Amino acid sequence: MNLLRVLRLLVAGALLALGAGHAPALAAEPPPENDGAHVLQSFQPAAPAVVAPDSTDLSRRWVMFGLGLPLLLLLLITAALGVAMGVYGKQVFLAHMICAGLTVTLAVVHVIVGLVWFRPF
Repeated sequence: MNLLRVLRLLVAGALLALGAGHAPALAAEPPPENDGAHVLQSFQPAAPAVVAPDSTDLSRRWVMFGLGLPLLLLLLITAALGVAMGVYGKQVFLAHMICAGLTVTLAVVHVIVGLVWFRPF
């Protein structure tokens, strides 16, 4: 029992010598702010840096616009021919199918070009 008491005194003295007894008082620290806005700021994503588009990116956008405009026109023509055929009984089936085929082809090209140029893989 005497050995246990000596061992405790040695451990306590070692802790005091190493600086465990010199810990700053908790009362001296200012209390942490519980401001809700401060907490919510940590969840907001950082603003991404705005990068000016280069000339190749601008030309790519014009090519996509050049593909998209005829695509929309062909889509409207195909829809108009379908309505003329279905509602008014006009014989425009061949023109309707040609426009539909061109529309689908141009839509697939538009999607592929958009994915290759603007989707980072």
